[in-house]
Amino acid sequence: MYISSKSEQITAGTLQCGMRITVFNQKGGVGKTTTTLNLAAAACRNGGQPLLLDLDPQCHLTYIHGTIPRDSARSLFGFYQSLHALDELAIPWEGIGRLVPSHQQLIKVDSIFGKGPAVLNKLRLGLDAMDDSIPGNAAQNTLIDCCPYVGVLALNAIFACDLVLIPISTDYLSLLAAEQMTRTLAILEPVMKRRVERRYFLTRYDRRRKMSKDVQNKLLERYADEVCRTVISENVAIAESPSLNRDVFSHNASSVGAKDYTLLFEELRRQKFL
Repeated sequence: MYISSKSEQITAGTLQCGMRITVFNQKGGVGKTTTTLNLAAAACRNGGQPLLLDLDPQCHLTYIHGTIPRDSARSLFGFYQSLHALDELAIPWEGIGRLVPSHQQLIKVDSIFGKGPAVLNKLRLGLDAMDDSIPGNAAQNTLIDCCPYVGVLALNAIFACDLVLIPISTDYLSLLAAEQMTRTLAILEPVMKRRVERRYFLTRYDRRRKMSKDVQNKLLERYADEVCRTVISENVAIAESPSLNRDVFSHNASSVGAKDYTLLFEELRRQKFL
């Protein structure tokens, strides 16, 4: 059965709700967690209260929050076990919004729950139920941090979202990863019966390196208007802030990194994704 995306429903004027953004690439080390964190912080600074989901069994986003659930049932794993609704698992995050934390047990989701239609749509249905359960939830934006491989968790995130945001560090292997992401989305679209909106954007951009500009030009040649014009520069504040359990704004609001993530937030907001 075809289920229209939120972006289509908003365009048609039938639904007022927040957007769901999945931050995903099949390559590690490109800035998925950093982007999820800092876009949420930018949204919070603009009056939003975003919901963050840590769908990575490595738990990096949850580690930055500083609260790792001892009981896996109090994490997203408990949601997949059908023990708790998402809203029951969300914990506050000052200056960011709310977080549904991860747990290492999430690594077992593929083997325990399989890959049937029910589990692939579980996150989407859970978020729908969350939107319906409490007045005001429907207006919140959701940011989903993914693991760097295609499995049940990443597929859940893609099936649930309105936009896949694809960070690409400025090296040629990351450019190949962008092509891999494009192929993955093309394979999924006949199953989803809709085209998955996506935006590619560059991270760790160094204007002193010719390679950065070369990768940017190749990305623009291949994906044109689906490439964000904002780039995230190589920046000490971005690299340091997670180790201090902070986003880049609370760590150094005047840094180049904070300015770049502000510009990325504003670009996505202009395009109605935030």
